[in-house]
Amino acid sequence: MDQLQIRSTEGPGGILILHLEGPLTLTTLFEFQDTVRQQQAKGLILALGGVPYMDSAGLGAILGAYVSCQRQGQKFALADVSRRVLTLLEVAKVDALVPRFDTLEAAESHLAGKAQGA
Repeated sequence: MDQLQIRSTEGPGGILILHLEGPLTLTTLFEFQDTVRQQQAKGLILALGGVPYMDSAGLGAILGAYVSCQRQGQKFALADVSRRVLTLLEVAKVDALVPRFDTLEAAESHLAGKAQGA
């Protein structure tokens, strides 16, 4: 599968959850970037369990989404990150920068708590 599919759902407290399925690479990231730019939610969770791999452009798109959320005062988290993608985050030394949770539920709980406290 060379296409990236994006499904969005709403989480607790007005948080947008983007479920990504497929590789996040230079050839697939434009729809992802458009979706992130257009969202106006209180927070954004990227569920990456369906992303088998990403390249440096995909990593850049995720970091861009993170910085964009920071600028707009929105919460941000990665959830369900595969081992291969986590390795890329570690090699790029951004694994400690971006909030990351093992499960979608943990990310929802963390962001919902922060959203209510904000």
